[in-house]
Amino acid sequence: MIKVVSPSRLHLTLIDLNAELGRVDGGAGITLESPGLELSATEADTIEVFGDSLLAVRMRKAAEALLPEGKGIRLHINDSLPDHVGLGSGTQAALSAAAAVNKIYGLGKSVRELAVAVGRGGTSGIGVAAFENGGFILDGGHKFNDKRAFSPSAASHVPPGPVLFRRDFPDWPIVLAIPNTKGVHDAEEVDIFKKFCPIPLSEVQELSHVILMQMLPALVEEDLESFGKAINHFQIVGFKKREVELQPKPVLDIMEYMRDNGASGSGISSFGPVVYGIVGSVGEGKKLQQEAQRMLDESLGGKVLLTKAKNRGADLIGGPD
Repeated sequence: MIKVVSPSRLHLTLIDLNAELGRVDGGAGITLESPGLELSATEADTIEVFGDSLLAVRMRKAAEALLPEGKGIRLHINDSLPDHVGLGSGTQAALSAAAAVNKIYGLGKSVRELAVAVGRGGTSGIGVAAFENGGFILDGGHKFNDKRAFSPSAASHVPPGPVLFRRDFPDWPIVLAIPNTKGVHDAEEVDIFKKFCPIPLSEVQELSHVILMQMLPALVEEDLESFGKAINHFQIVGFKKREVELQPKPVLDIMEYMRDNGASGSGISSFGPVVYGIVGSVGEGKKLQQEAQRMLDESLGGKVLLTKAKNRGADLIGGPD
């Protein structure tokens, strides 16, 4: 039996949904220590998946794409991730199942090869890189001639973009509010891309400037204040601005509260509704966690966690029986 423990991730922003320079997408993200997805796997005659029904469908499809002819696998989802909230559950589910098949049957495929096989990373490469190596990730998107459209990962069929920059993330506590509601997904997500893209070039240039000359130097110098300012700037420019505008008021209230009460930066992950705040100490984090939990309890419901970055990829433990 093998066990696969894969991380969730924060998707901080997509970079270029204008494509005037010939590339599209690109993004920045942070791999998280928790919550995570855990499954155990053994060889079987058919495909069997036990546990979370939504993720089970994705795992079954991923296993089908990798399994040698006539072979099967038994997957038990021991710990699940909430679906369609902005934590990247779809990519982690598909890659976890694929990695289990890869390990059990000795296929020898890389994480990127697995991602291509199961059709993940067609817009953002952050989830794939999080599974592979963890940490803070900046990816370079795709050639627009290859992709030929502005579209989300679920509707894209190109390989993950190249990782331009990967670095261990500092030990800054991260407050993670997970409301009991869903973000935009499936057909609605495709429609949002069609509605808002291409993003004005001036906004893409502004965002690129913030990433190159504020966020990345702040990360290297471990300057939390400047890193937080970059996070805050993301929420008011580019495609992220449109994602933020789609959020229900309680989500926006929590993001604003975090920013005004100790978080150096706060934002929405992907299409939300997950809200994150990055703070300087565990004490500050616990205070924000408590208040954000109260705000959720009085509105949408949900759970607030205190976590940190995970500076390694998925863990594969054990081996074939």
